[in-house]
Amino acid sequence: MRCGIIGCGAIAHKRVAALSGCVLTVCCDVSRARAEALAHEYPGARASTDWCDVIQADDVDLVIVSTPHDTLAEIAFGAATAGKHVLIEKPGARRACELDSALEASRRTGALVRIGFNHRYHRAFRKARGILEEGRLGDLMFIRGRYGHGGRRGYEKEWRADPQRSGGGELLDQGVHLIDLARWFLGDFVRVQAHIATYYWDMAVEDNGFLLLTTRQGNAAFLHATWTEWKNMFSFEIYGRHAKLSIDGLGGSYGTERLTCCELTPEMGPPITTIWEYPMADDSWAVEFATFLEDIRLQRTPSPGIPDAQAALRIVEHVYQETLR
Repeated sequence: MRCGIIGCGAIAHKRVAALSGCVLTVCCDVSRARAEALAHEYPGARASTDWCDVIQADDVDLVIVSTPHDTLAEIAFGAATAGKHVLIEKPGARRACELDSALEASRRTGALVRIGFNHRYHRAFRKARGILEEGRLGDLMFIRGRYGHGGRRGYEKEWRADPQRSGGGELLDQGVHLIDLARWFLGDFVRVQAHIATYYWDMAVEDNGFLLLTTRQGNAAFLHATWTEWKNMFSFEIYGRHAKLSIDGLGGSYGTERLTCCELTPEMGPPITTIWEYPMADDSWAVEFATFLEDIRLQRTPSPGIPDAQAALRIVEHVYQETLR
């Protein structure tokens, strides 16, 4: 497969480093300097400033879209219309409806579209999913998740602070990862309760989002995404009738990735506790991309795909609409 990437920021560097089994042919960015800097790292890749040229290029089979939120869906639609397979960086769009045209184009041309919810592919989550599928948790009850960082100097001036470009604040940024993971384990949510606030940053979008999501069966997810976590943190707890799983850290500044399984004993005393630690480099980007190549080889519908992104985005939209009333 031959790949073109549109948007050459920090995430793009992670994406292209994970292109095992694929050749990078073109790097595109509105900044030629950024495009050339990334292309220079990969012999044979060229730089461009026009994403339309990328999606029409004969030497591009697959397009990665890692631009700001306001152009994700438009570029994905163009790529899918041109018959290119597409990996769209999360959240996929600013609003769910923006992805309708890309979904229709993918169905019309056969181009496959995957959404970059790479957290599903962290080692701890892969292991947790396996434990769930083995039945060791029993019936699931609820989830508690927290995710946050503290921004950086000048964060209020970046594109994420501009609602026209970003579509929203922290709930749409890290919050959609928590929503996607909660849906992955509990299923669709039918009730949304929330509070959003801007506590610290001088910006027009929220820096904190608090969610209580409930499924039709009554399973709940309590989620908190924050840009005022002065020590970067990630915590995701899955509670079943027979056991609890805790995933802490994502590597790097978020701390060592760790999965803890606490299984009940018949006497209901201290649980049987097993801990897996993953101090090695994060391989979620590579495993995610390899899975997408397998989707393409098998002509298998990607998961997470556009419907998953739209489900998460509708929850965020509901919160924003209720807040504006």
